[in-house]
Amino acid sequence: MASPNIITAIFFLLILCVTNNTPCEAQLSSTFYDASCPNALRTIRTSIRTAISRERRMAASILRLHFHDCFVQGCDASILLDDGPSIISEKNALPNKGSVRGYEVIEAAKSEVEKLCPGVVSCADVLTVAARDASEMVGGPSWSVKLGRRDSTSASLLLAESGALPSFKASLDSLISTFGDNGLSARDMVALSGAHTIGQAQCFLFRDRIYNNGSDIDAGFASTRRRGCPINDGNGNLAPLDLVTPNSFDYNYFKNLIQKKGLLESDQVLFSGGSTDSIVREYSNNPSKFNSDFAAAMVKMSEIRPLTGQEGVIRRICGALP
Repeated sequence: MASPNIITAIFFLLILCVTNNTPCEAQLSSTFYDASCPNALRTIRTSIRTAISRERRMAASILRLHFHDCFVQGCDASILLDDGPSIISEKNALPNKGSVRGYEVIEAAKSEVEKLCPGVVSCADVLTVAARDASEMVGGPSWSVKLGRRDSTSASLLLAESGALPSFKASLDSLISTFGDNGLSARDMVALSGAHTIGQAQCFLFRDRIYNNGSDIDAGFASTRRRGCPINDGNGNLAPLDLVTPNSFDYNYFKNLIQKKGLLESDQVLFSGGSTDSIVREYSNNPSKFNSDFAAAMVKMSEIRPLTGQEGVIRRICGALP
């Protein structure tokens, strides 16, 4: 029989979980599906690898999809929901519409898992694992993912459009505040911004920077970018966020910032005489530190306000409610 001290300790932990109004960390576990769907992670990895082998840019898209999910309502796969009788999709939010991609890749991975274990693995967990696999697939770090998230029954277009997601024109203070609201430090923010070592941005997102920001941008870099981004046309034209190694996950992003070659304003503000300059310099000289901090920050981000236990649902189709 358990001793009174053990019973008291267990009771205290249960009360702590309730009074904190947040899920207990123990509710997410790296072994969550070991018994109920032991091949889930291998199946997700195979599906994601197939998608990225077809289009390497998809790795960046999946990382961004995960980020945009977690910063709105938490990591609950709300961004994957399509419009429905009770849903106004986050896909239509200004920061997402026409730019966030990869929905079909997550749906395909989920479909493969459903064939093995119907109704067991959440879309939120599929997306979280996919982000880890996407990083590894293009030479980035890997990390252990805690599992057990459940899927939301709602989406929030309002949150997605009202500041939950940082703007491409955000100031450093604004970025620090937005990430801080999600339990992420300034160092986490700089590390996560390093995901811009891969991927591309549309012309309208950086046009002002390359035409109107003479003091904080390398002149040759601006001239190069103008060739693919006319001042009055080509809003959807794409440019790599990292001009040097656009398809490899490395630390050149930070070297670019030091040289005033950040593509977006929200990139360059990380190295502009402010409090994060030292972190950018550190990562530009120490890729191992960047990789380890990026992995740690991704783990922290993946645990923003998850639904666990009996909260939410397990969607069988990520874009639709059961």
